[in-house]
Amino acid sequence: MAKSNKTPAAAKTKPLDYAARMAWFTQARFGMFIHWGIYAIPARGEWVRNGEKLSNEAYQPYFEEFNPVRYDPRRWAALARRAGQKYVVMTAKHHDGFCLFDSKWTDYKATNTPAARDLVREYVEAFRAEGLKVGFYYSLVDWHHPHYPVDDLFHPMRENEALKAEKRDFSKYVEYLHGQVRELLTNYGRIDVMWFDFSYGEMSGEKWKATKLIEMVRSLQPHIIIDNRLVAGHETPGKGPRLGDFASPEQIIPAEGVLDANGKPAFWESCITLNDHWGYASDDKNYKSAAQVVRMLVECVAKGGNLLLNVGPTALGEIPPESVERLEAVGRWMDYHGESVYGAGRADLAKPEWGYFTQKGKTLYAHILNKPAGPIPLLGMAGQIKKARLLADGSEVNIARPQVVGENAKDCFVTLRLAELPDPLDTVVALELA
Repeated sequence: MAKSNKTPAAAKTKPLDYAARMAWFTQARFGMFIHWGIYAIPARGEWVRNGEKLSNEAYQPYFEEFNPVRYDPRRWAALARRAGQKYVVMTAKHHDGFCLFDSKWTDYKATNTPAARDLVREYVEAFRAEGLKVGFYYSLVDWHHPHYPVDDLFHPMRENEALKAEKRDFSKYVEYLHGQVRELLTNYGRIDVMWFDFSYGEMSGEKWKATKLIEMVRSLQPHIIIDNRLVAGHETPGKGPRLGDFASPEQIIPAEGVLDANGKPAFWESCITLNDHWGYASDDKNYKSAAQVVRMLVECVAKGGNLLLNVGPTALGEIPPESVERLEAVGRWMDYHGESVYGAGRADLAKPEWGYFTQKGKTLYAHILNKPAGPIPLLGMAGQIKKARLLADGSEVNIARPQVVGENAKDCFVTLRLAELPDPLDTVVALELA
């Protein structure tokens, strides 16, 4: 059994300083996102209720047959560790309202399905045992709750006039939301990330009683970090009252990273799918390659951010083999190149044409993705490099100035002896700065 990580409720405990809370986040850089629920049975993505306008009754058969007999979160956790991921965020409740945890606030939960157990508890214990930071995704939206507004912009029954005519008390839903978040942060030990999703239009900020919610979250888990989606538009930290600790761009990597209101680098992570869906979609085979994943990760780090890479397990509880294959390949690259990712960040240099720079202390990492016809230029760096080595094997790399490159004395060049790059995913040269 995993070691206990209990964090008692502490209403009077002050939250940690912002920088102290975020310290592990910038060290980790690479995490796993898990979207899983009864929508894995129809296998047409996590928004199937919305897209097909399914009523609670039409969706109920999936609840009644949910039985992930192959669910073993220890295998998921071991995979994440092998991939080089340092933290994980899993859906405790998605927009359909189904809860993977044993909540006293609802009967619409995994313990009442044929699964008959608290799947979140097993998840927490398994990933903690592998030494990973653990987080919960919790949807602010709920298409199943009797007091969530049917005329909401995204509700599957938004065109059903009979349901829209029903009297609903939104304050009761907000009480439910707060109650479930309290359960998640009281009953499962130490939790490192609280990932809320999502706000839009009037359904934003204090509509959720966000300030009170944040205060409660921080009182229960003073060390916890929180995303920025309690407010519409995913505002970046630093703009007005801080309702979250980090920005969460989705399916994109911002061109310049994320800056706060003062133009300074903010904490952020890009959440990105491996294929085109968050939840399992059986016919979606448009998977990104391992090289694409490595390059997305490096781009995020080079811009001062993290990558939260999603997997969508099947109805039986297995991560699809296509996802496993790619994560294993990324992990092999990370085994030799993780030094250039973990704890690294922006370099105060222009982006080179051939790839990216990351930096940690006095070490600059040249991530060479595209080999030029000749030596690889390090513009403006003449005299700044003490030595260079190939990160994959520690071998010396020649840093020189070939006669054929002209008269600019400010530049130097990396010379790789092979016609092709040694690592097709990303060849990394570690440059020790003077």
